[in-house]
Amino acid sequence: MLPADSRDDAQPAAGHGAHDPLGLYRAADFRIADRPSVDEPGLKQALWYFQQETIALPDPGAPIAQFTPGVTVDGDLHGWIARHHDPDALDLPPLVWVAAPGVLPHAQLSRDATTVVAAGRTMPLRLTQRIALNRSWFNDASAAFFSRREVRLRGRVDAGSFVARTVWPEDFRFERIADASDLPTGVPPATALRALVRAQPDGGARSPFAVSTLWRRRALEPDLAGRTILGLVLNGAQGDDDEAHGGHLALVTGRVAPDGAIGNWLVNNFYALDSESEKGIIAAPVPLDNYLADLNAGQNWYRPSWLLVAVLSRPRAAALAQSGLARVYNQFYRHQLVYEHPTMNCAGITVDALRALGWNIPEQGSTNRPLAWASLPFTAMRERSLAKAQNAFDYLNEDRTRLLPAVAFEQAFASLLALATGYARGNAGGVLGHMLAEDVDALALLRFPQFPSSRAWGTAPAISIREIHDRLPQDRAQLKIIPVPPRPFPSALRDPDLLLAPMRPSEVAACVWAALSIVGIPWVAWRLWRRHRRPAPA
Repeated sequence: MLPADSRDDAQPAAGHGAHDPLGLYRAADFRIADRPSVDEPGLKQALWYFQQETIALPDPGAPIAQFTPGVTVDGDLHGWIARHHDPDALDLPPLVWVAAPGVLPHAQLSRDATTVVAAGRTMPLRLTQRIALNRSWFNDASAAFFSRREVRLRGRVDAGSFVARTVWPEDFRFERIADASDLPTGVPPATALRALVRAQPDGGARSPFAVSTLWRRRALEPDLAGRTILGLVLNGAQGDDDEAHGGHLALVTGRVAPDGAIGNWLVNNFYALDSESEKGIIAAPVPLDNYLADLNAGQNWYRPSWLLVAVLSRPRAAALAQSGLARVYNQFYRHQLVYEHPTMNCAGITVDALRALGWNIPEQGSTNRPLAWASLPFTAMRERSLAKAQNAFDYLNEDRTRLLPAVAFEQAFASLLALATGYARGNAGGVLGHMLAEDVDALALLRFPQFPSSRAWGTAPAISIREIHDRLPQDRAQLKIIPVPPRPFPSALRDPDLLLAPMRPSEVAACVWAALSIVGIPWVAWRLWRRHRRPAPA
C-alpha cells in the first residue's frame, strides 16, 4: 500500500506487501534488499547477480536451504532427501527476486496509462525504463487492455509518481474447480493436453484468460481458498525470435488466496546466467505476477503461457519440491550446475531435480541418436565449426523430456494423472512421487494470453526438433536472432570444491570420430587399396 504522505522519496510502507506471502513462504521470513551489496549476509554468488535489483533475502533466523560441497546436484539432492524426515519442513531459497520494493494492489490505470488510482488516491504513473535490447514495449493496445480491469502494480514512488515495474491483471484468478473435465477423451493424456493447449488460434495468445478442469476427485470442495498447489508453467514460442520456438518451463508453488489471487505464487525460473538477457531476466525464484508481467522480463509480453496446477490435500509435496529447488539454486549460482541450451536447459534442470526428489517423470528418448552420431563429422565440415556440429548432436541425442519444455509439460501431466488415479501407484518412484500419489485432489490448466504491445504475437511451443526447424525461415539469412553480451562469472567467486563438468555426449562423439579419423579411416583406406592392388585370379 502507499503511505499517506507524498514525499518524493516515499516508498510503499508495506515493502513487498504487508502480509503478502511469497509462494509457500511467509513475508515475515524475508527482508527487502534494494540494490544489495555482495557483502550482505547470504550466498555471495547469488548476491553478485542482483546488485542492481530489488530482492527479498531470507531472515538469518529462518531455515535456509544449504548445499553439500564437492558433489553433483543430483548427489546433493539424493543425500538431502535421504536424511529429510519432516515432510512439511520448508527451507528458504538464497533469495527471491521481487524486482521492486513496493506493491500497489486494486489499482486502476487511466486510458492513456499516465495516471493510476488506488485507495481513492490519484498519482502520476510512469513505466520503468525499457532495456535497450528489448525489441518491443508497452503501447496504446497495452494501455487499452490494462485500463479495462483492476491491476496490481510492483514498483516504487519517485518524485511524486508511481514508477511501475510490473502490471498484473487482478482478474486472472483461480477460485473454484468445475465438475466437468475439459480434457479431450479417447486419446493418451499427453496428447489430450497438447490438443487443449493448441485449441485456440496462436495457442491462445489473443484469447481471454481461462481455467480448464482436467481431473478432480468427486469429494473435492469446489472452493479452493487456502489450498496448496504444485504446478508447472509452460511459456509458448515467441513470434519474433527464432531461438525461442521451444518455449520455456518452470516449477510453481503456492497457496490459493481467499479471493483466488495467484500473483504471489512462486515460480522457480532457471535461465542462462553467463549471458545478459535482452529482457533483463535473471534466474531466480520470482513471484508469478512478475514472472509473467514484468514490463521488460515478463514472459507474457512475448508469448502465451499455460499453468498446469495440481491442487494438493496437504502441503508436503509442494514444500519438498520447493525446498529441493532452493538447494539447486545454491549450486546454480555457484556454477556447480551450468546452464547449457541442449543438455541442461530450463526443462532439463527442472526435470532432473524432480526426478532426484522421487517423481518419475517418464523419459521419451532422443529425437534420433543414430543420426546424431552419423551426421556429426559432416555437419562439422558443412558448418566449418565443430562447436555447431556438437550442438546439433546434443539436440538430436538428448532425451526429449529434458530438452523440450512442451514434452516435459505433457509427460508431467500424464504422470500426475496416473499417480492420482492409481494407475501408477506401483511405480510412484521415490518420496515426492508417493506424496503426489496420495495428495493430488485435482488437476487444472490455466491459460494466460499474451499482453498486447508492439511485440509480434507468439504461439504454442514446438513439440519436436522437426517442428522447430519447420518454423524457421527457409533463407537462414532471415533468421531473427537477438545477440546478447556475455556475463562472465568472476573467478574470485568460484569455490574450490567445484567439480569439473562431465563431458557432454557430443564431446565423447567428437573424440570417437577423431580416433576413427586417425586410425579407422586410414585402415579402411589401406584395406581398399590392398583389395584394388590384389591381382585378379587367373
